Amino acid sequence: MTRTGRIKDVSAQAAGPSRRDLLAAAATTAAAAGAIAAPNVVRAQDKVTLSFQSTWPSEDIFHEFAEDYATKVNEMSGGRLELNLLPAGAVVGSLQMQDAVISGALDGGHGVTAYWYGKNKAYSLFGTSPPWGWNANQMLGWIKYGGGQQLYDELVQDVLGLDLVGFLTGPMPTQPLGWFQKEITSPEDLRNLKYRTVGLSADVYNEMGVAVTIMGGGDIVPALDRGLLDAAEFNNPSSDIVLGFTDVSRVYMVRSYHQACECFEIIFNKRRYESLAPDLQAILKYAAEAASADMSWKAMDRYSRDLQRIRDAGVQVVTTPEPVLQAQLDAWDKVLEQLSEDDFFRKVVESQKEWTRRIVGFSLEYEVDQRMAFEHFFRQA
Repeated sequence: MTRTGRIKDVSAQAAGPSRRDLLAAAATTAAAAGAIAAPNVVRAQDKVTLSFQSTWPSEDIFHEFAEDYATKVNEMSGGRLELNLLPAGAVVGSLQMQDAVISGALDGGHGVTAYWYGKNKAYSLFGTSPPWGWNANQMLGWIKYGGGQQLYDELVQDVLGLDLVGFLTGPMPTQPLGWFQKEITSPEDLRNLKYRTVGLSADVYNEMGVAVTIMGGGDIVPALDRGLLDAAEFNNPSSDIVLGFTDVSRVYMVRSYHQACECFEIIFNKRRYESLAPDLQAILKYAAEAASADMSWKAMDRYSRDLQRIRDAGVQVVTTPEPVLQAQLDAWDKVLEQLSEDDFFRKVVESQKEWTRRIVGFSLEYEVDQRMAFEHFFRQA
């Protein structure tokens, strides 16, 4: 398809000791114990505070997810470690957060890998991956047990040489096609639209003839309001309400292959992370897993409620038609062919495909289709 878009961690005595000897020995032991224990008490009382900025506005549920992670870290460390959470813009803008962590201006941050795709497009594979037929939880399974974390570490620390440690966390559901002024009925309706997205999605839409602009979440609605954008996607009903999409667009297109699954990324300055005691490093790592599970459950509740709020606001919620979905898949084919000329990109893609072929194949064969049961109990005439 013609491209018309753009992409803007002491020996005992034989006769036995006398009472005086026992008292003396006890005093000596106590003194020795005090000499050993005192530094440990001091160390346990020392508190480490890390500056930790999200890439989200303070009102956004994504910043709330970052706060949930910080709360878990703070509580699990028993007061020895504190993440001082800041919203986007407190130190730097959303798209400058990674550079601030690398430089040490921040100790860590909460965001998504797609935001750094300008440094290497393979970055986006660890967040906004191709739609292999997997969901975000299956993608995180690849991170944990399919070699994904090792590939992520290779990209960050070897390929790019960045002073970072990162953890992938928080499975996101399929993102909407986005917010539009009128319903999208065919791939042609997307051509030449000034549209906001991030990561590999930018390449996909560019292949479809869309005029793509990359920007942080807080800038989208003002750009729509001023006519700098014709349409945009961000992520989910809860975030979209807070960002103000319902004030500037009346059509919300749901279901899309541009970002069929995504997860968050938690990063820390590598030298700062490695300066921490091993147990504190472990807390930062495993709190990400705990927060991941908690986030997935919270999202179930909030996103479903807020989708209804969008409808109640008079917004038309429309399912993306199959021709548009097929056009996205066709565009993914072309983008993957082009980008797989890079050896590392191709290595990550092949690892993801190997995992998905087995895991999703198992799921499709083994798991019962829930739609039939749902419609039986909830959609009877």
